[in-house]
Amino acid sequence: MLDAPDSTSRAGEGGPGDRPALSRCTAVHPDQFAATVWGREPSLSRAAELPQGFDDLFSLDAADHVLSRQGLRTPFLRVAKDGATLAAARFTASGGVGAGVADQVSDTSLTRLFADGSTVVLQALHRTHAPLIAFAQRLGGDLGHPVQVNAYVTPPQAQGFSAHYDVHDVFVLQIAGRKRWLIHRPVLTHPLRDQPWTDRRAEVEAAARDEPLLDVVLEPGDALYLPRGFLHAATALGETSAHLTVGIHVWTRRHLLERLLAAADDVAELRAPLPLGIDVGDPRAIAAELAETARLLADALPVDVERVAGELGNEALAAARPAPVAPFAQAAAAASATTTTRLAWRDGLRLVVRRRGTELSLRTQDGTVRLPAAAEAAVQALHEGKVLSVAELPGADDESRLALARLLMRECLVVPARSDADPGPALGSA
Repeated sequence: MLDAPDSTSRAGEGGPGDRPALSRCTAVHPDQFAATVWGREPSLSRAAELPQGFDDLFSLDAADHVLSRQGLRTPFLRVAKDGATLAAARFTASGGVGAGVADQVSDTSLTRLFADGSTVVLQALHRTHAPLIAFAQRLGGDLGHPVQVNAYVTPPQAQGFSAHYDVHDVFVLQIAGRKRWLIHRPVLTHPLRDQPWTDRRAEVEAAARDEPLLDVVLEPGDALYLPRGFLHAATALGETSAHLTVGIHVWTRRHLLERLLAAADDVAELRAPLPLGIDVGDPRAIAAELAETARLLADALPVDVERVAGELGNEALAAARPAPVAPFAQAAAAASATTTTRLAWRDGLRLVVRRRGTELSLRTQDGTVRLPAAAEAAVQALHEGKVLSVAELPGADDESRLALARLLMRECLVVPARSDADPGPALGSA
């Protein structure tokens, strides 16, 4: 069962012990990766060391399809050359009659720019390309941190971006061609999202002139892990190069600190004014006040774990998207459901459960659904991965069980489960 009445419970999306999505990105065992690599050092894995390649995730043909057939618009696309990002007007145009948009990709302009040495960046493929939607959800579950996926396609001998660092960890998955990567140690360890490399441009440029920490060429099927802050620059070699950059927007202790400081608003002593006449620009004048503030933070500030977890849980809900659902097929499945219909939890759908008396409140990325408290055990089982038939749901009779099932399906909490006779994906699985 879930937590006691009037409490909040959360179930994460952590993968199994072997973390299969993570194991596609690194040859280091997940336990060792967590202990010695994660957030610490770059790690190179060659194709021969990995369980499978990346052809099922993306390819140059897939890139062409996304660019030419899906009506892609900005900001799902960037174009860069020699370290500078080009204005969107140089590669977009009107969508034509009936489209009502002015920023769809112009394949003609893009072809010219690519031939002239520009790198094409397809952004947020974890939202637009089905194989990467599923992969990003599973990798995010394995890592416990939100994940995004971009693709970089670079013409031969070209460099899209000069040496820089990212404010998120990345896995680089080489898809096609060969690309040379120069890696340097950070000028700022563990940079936060509000500490971009452009704030330290001179330091970055100077560090990039030093001997690199790594000078490697990635070939198709190779993978490279870079913690945030490590400087990097990449150049395509003798043919068109394509790679996926899997960005990991890590949770940090800074997030915990921010929540603790937010809780400080409840501590009257910390809201009190500083002494009359104090000169806050004088270190000697504020030394005692700083010491007293630190003491109050340590002694008077309550560390409310439930509150902190609840607030971070709200951020986690907003940070990830669940598996897509086909609206019309889902509606048809709900309308035709019977007591033998088998239901499964929607992939990637996070859940915050609050029980108050006879009511169960289910909060997900998509909003809040209220159910009778009697549905708690069934929701728990579904969320933990169990497949239930409608007949196994709580209810006084079949009609009430069907009503509950249709509500769960209408709110896209559950989808029809795969069957042995139908090996294709469920509606909410990619």
